[in-house]
Amino acid sequence: MSDPSLVRFRVAVHGALAHLESRRQEINDLNVFPVADGDTGDNMALTLKAVVAELDRLAADDDRSIDEIGRDEIVETVARAALLGARGNSGVILSQLIRGAAEELVSRPGELVDPVLVGAAFARAAQRAYASVREPAEGTILTVMRDMATSIASDLAHLPEDERRLGADADPVRQNELIADALERAIVAGEASVQRGPDLLPVLREAGVVDAGGYGVTIVLAGVVAALRGTEAPELEHYAPARITHPEHASETYRYCTNFAVTGKDLEAGTFVPRLEAIGDSVLVVGDHATLKVHVHTDEPEQATLVFADAGAVSHLDVADMHAQVLEREERLAHVGATNGHGSATGGGPGRAATVAPVPQQACGALAVVTGAGLVDLFESMGAHVLDGGPTLNPSTMEILAGIHDIPAEEVVVLPNSPNVFMAAERAAELSDKVVHVVGARSQQAGLAAAVALNADRGAAENAAAMAEALAAIRTAGVAEAARDDLEGRFAVGDAVGYVGEDLVAWGTPTATLTAVLAQLAADAELITCIEGDGAPLDADAVAALAPAGVELELEDGGQPSWWWLLSAE
Repeated sequence: MSDPSLVRFRVAVHGALAHLESRRQEINDLNVFPVADGDTGDNMALTLKAVVAELDRLAADDDRSIDEIGRDEIVETVARAALLGARGNSGVILSQLIRGAAEELVSRPGELVDPVLVGAAFARAAQRAYASVREPAEGTILTVMRDMATSIASDLAHLPEDERRLGADADPVRQNELIADALERAIVAGEASVQRGPDLLPVLREAGVVDAGGYGVTIVLAGVVAALRGTEAPELEHYAPARITHPEHASETYRYCTNFAVTGKDLEAGTFVPRLEAIGDSVLVVGDHATLKVHVHTDEPEQATLVFADAGAVSHLDVADMHAQVLEREERLAHVGATNGHGSATGGGPGRAATVAPVPQQACGALAVVTGAGLVDLFESMGAHVLDGGPTLNPSTMEILAGIHDIPAEEVVVLPNSPNVFMAAERAAELSDKVVHVVGARSQQAGLAAAVALNADRGAAENAAAMAEALAAIRTAGVAEAARDDLEGRFAVGDAVGYVGEDLVAWGTPTATLTAVLAQLAADAELITCIEGDGAPLDADAVAALAPAGVELELEDGGQPSWWWLLSAE
């Protein structure tokens, strides 16, 4: 039977996501529990995006309209999409709220969605969310959802029958009004619960904030009300960011927020928890016998996936570097506080709007593996996100995966900038649940030439193709200090050695070696870029004097170790 409630559901979820996106950064900046990583808003948005994508897929079905598909099928696929799309504690718990509400819908076939069914869905959602957490903490999203469910149940007891229940022939406008009214009353209870959170959870009180997840769920529901009414969302309190603080809790010991899905047969979530707790904390394992979603804070993401090696197939792996998130968040909020003249990162007291600009979402971002302060600035000036590769440019797969995760885009191109990084980058691309393309940049100067072609409005495939074209049009070279004596006696430790591409072409004094490399690189070139490294033995004027006739020499400060000069020719 046709079910117009499903069409309404799609509209409501779109509204929820739109409102959440508008306040995503505000939610991020509240987050201090269970770890001050500042991505609660991001994680909740990703969960809702997965639901929206599934609803859009169903709506695009040429054979059946969304209201012809049937409630059972849609709620099952939506619940699974939410589960697979969830990331972080907040995202996983939100997926369980969605799953609980979906289970209630399935259990009542043929019933029109009305305040009674909404109340039952809230109760099931709260129950499912509490059951998913091994040690539930009061003052969080769990408490807020439970308090809203209790509020709806109490309201229903005092409403007239015609405002609680709707028959199959109910007017759709009337249905929207009743559902929106019920949700708005629940939001009022939710706001009160959010504000009580610091009394229940000391870490919130110490940081001067409310719970980010609990606040986020009231924002989600306000977006649903707006969609049902076709108006602006109900006004909610704004909260200033958390004070820069380091709450003392166990998760500070671990670096990576690790999330992945496991598909198999006869899966029992509880059997895996002890093994995960042996390598980390903040463990969540939720789902059903065929699909589990796993969340754990650990220093060993690969060991976490190995726990399920014999249980099923691991997918949707996502790893976030929480230490990097904390540093970025503190630097940004400190800058905001200084800009606003408050002398702190709060941007004002409780109840005042946080003056933090939202992070723009791009179609595609770039991750560049870089070393050297000047090179970091150069790559960032071209719109690339930078991963510190250390002196040897050799980050791990998990560090690259975390860097991919941190980019506010669903598609990413990776610039390895060293042959040593290619395998780790390719593996990270395979593991990521984003669309990732690895570009063949074998040096930092090559990576810079490729980064020029980045267009954030294009997809990763198009950007990778444009970057490959840019790489084909350049030649690279470098001059470094010899780290060991040459077996053939051509140079000794401390001499200069010069390369064009990967071929050793010159050696001796820094001046003679750089001159020879520039001469070879200048053939058919109009512009040579020269990037000065840490400890380069010639100053800028001396280097400029070595430029071949007819070629423009552009000098940059890279600060890179090991290489005195990195060069590229166009």
